[in-house]
Amino acid sequence: MIKLYYHPSPNPAKVALFLEEAGLEYEVVPVDTRKGEQFDPAFLVINPNAKTPALTDGDVNVFDSNAILLYLAEKTGMFLSDQAPGSRASLLSWLMFVASGIGPFSGQAVHFKHFAPEPKDYAVNRYMYEANRHWTLIDTQLAKGQYMLGSTYTIVDMAVWGWARVLQFLFGPDIWEKLPNVKRLLDEINARPAAARAEALASKHSFKKEMDAEARDHMFPQNRSLASIDPNEATETPK
Repeated sequence: MIKLYYHPSPNPAKVALFLEEAGLEYEVVPVDTRKGEQFDPAFLVINPNAKTPALTDGDVNVFDSNAILLYLAEKTGMFLSDQAPGSRASLLSWLMFVASGIGPFSGQAVHFKHFAPEPKDYAVNRYMYEANRHWTLIDTQLAKGQYMLGSTYTIVDMAVWGWARVLQFLFGPDIWEKLPNVKRLLDEINARPAAARAEALASKHSFKKEMDAEARDHMFPQNRSLASIDPNEATETPK
């Protein structure tokens, strides 16, 4: 039985969407990251990076959402590119673009805009600029066809959908005026029964919603080192 180690956030959502679209039987294993469950030793065996999602398929462990999408697509033969020349290359290119650009820059933009302490103007400016640049490229690609790879619905669209769901939280309510093609894709996928079932997973399990001191400690453990930094040393020019 496939097990999906899940938290209600963009990356696990896209894996849940694939599982529902493919009609695969799977079990959801909740991992409450605001309670620090991602650091449980048993989970670290599956994903040493202590992030959700992760997936087990018998004796196989897979982590990183885009790797999981590719693994499942190749396992089932579903939601891959068509047979046209270059289609496989396009699928891998855009899938890795989401993995290396959309996810990291959108995630960091959310972090610095909504959760980081002041001063943060430089970081917010950098990550909001890069997130906007990456999403503009996605919108431009979607202007060329119904889906990211033209007329074929693939794991790339699922990967985009996972993060597109939070764009208003990131950019504000007017973002769809700038990204109309992303909105079109989001609306189309949201209308699919599989997307509704994937979204429903969040309410089927109990997850901590408060971003209190405990949650921040688990979500941003790097901040523990801030208390040990001498402010005078921190402003010295590196040698």
